[in-house]
Amino acid sequence: MSLTGNWTYPTNIKFGAGRIAELPGACAEAGITRPLLVTDKGLADLPITRQAMDILEEAGLGRGFFAEVDPNPNEKNLAAGVKAYLDGGHDGVIAFGGGSGLDLGKMVAFMAHQTRPIWDFEDIGDWWTRADADAIAPIIAVPTTAGTGSEVGRASVITNSETHVKKIIFHPKVLPQIVICDPELTTGMPRFITAGTGLDAFAHCVEAYSSPHYHPMSQGIALEGMRLVKDNLPRAYADGSDLEARANMMSAAAMGATAFQKGLGAIHAMSHPVGAVFNTHHGTTNAVCMPAVLDFNADKIADRFDTAAAYLGIEGGFDGFRRFVQEFNDSLGIPRRLSDLGVTEDRIPDLAAMAVEDPSCGGNPVKLTVENLTTLFRTAI
Repeated sequence: MSLTGNWTYPTNIKFGAGRIAELPGACAEAGITRPLLVTDKGLADLPITRQAMDILEEAGLGRGFFAEVDPNPNEKNLAAGVKAYLDGGHDGVIAFGGGSGLDLGKMVAFMAHQTRPIWDFEDIGDWWTRADADAIAPIIAVPTTAGTGSEVGRASVITNSETHVKKIIFHPKVLPQIVICDPELTTGMPRFITAGTGLDAFAHCVEAYSSPHYHPMSQGIALEGMRLVKDNLPRAYADGSDLEARANMMSAAAMGATAFQKGLGAIHAMSHPVGAVFNTHHGTTNAVCMPAVLDFNADKIADRFDTAAAYLGIEGGFDGFRRFVQEFNDSLGIPRRLSDLGVTEDRIPDLAAMAVEDPSCGGNPVKLTVENLTTLFRTAI
């Protein structure tokens, strides 16, 4: 089977090794003549980033570049990015990198010509309709990790630097017009980033599959996404140059983010405040929280995971799946406790209060409250 394709679900995806070379053509398709490439600080000086910039320059598209993006991007990063976009006279954004670069790049394109503050567009009700849709610049997304799936998402997660709360900013036109998924860009990822991002994709699939909402398409995508992670993440972790495993993980990442149109749940409701307060890696935090959340939701999800376990080749139904998750984490060097990530017990009341306000709560099979989230945090810590 050839791991190459042109997909239009949920957006136009150019998938395959070496397809970063098609970046100029993607700009032409999107109507971008002066792109600003937005990435994070960690990628700023890496060969894959220089390669992308060289491709743009050789095509006469300039070297517009912004990399002042923190691991958990905030409104200060956004203001600086918007300034760079406007000062440079850019007409589109290439969001390049992992979740932080992708999320902030999308927000630069979204906010560059809006007149209201970003927090007015939080994913609450129909707040997205407050935005001037015609003012949103075109976006091309180029993921360099395989986890977040932000390249196929209609939202970004931005941390409020004053309140230390992560906010989800949503608009349908934040969905990138074109995505270039080139697995060669992911082969240099360190093992701990490979593990953390891969388990982020897995968490997206697990929570989407657990969600009580009706969305059979997402349910099927989530199930196959879990299989791809189960079969390919250990390979990519053991050998970063395994291009087939890397390609399948990029697919799983996009599938996870597509699947969670069905909903997320307690894993993400917990992970978002932990990341905002303690600046932890998002995917790793998800992985640490996952066993406790599976136990918490067991009565509501056991039957469906009996089915999933059979499909995934895991014996023992839900109980076998739950054991597999902990063993999977262990095999990938994931800590067992939030305290191992620096989370302190004295902040549990704050974390629980923040978690219950997170939009992810709505997709959890068991209704979340401050009380049961407090118990979940104590279990996970």
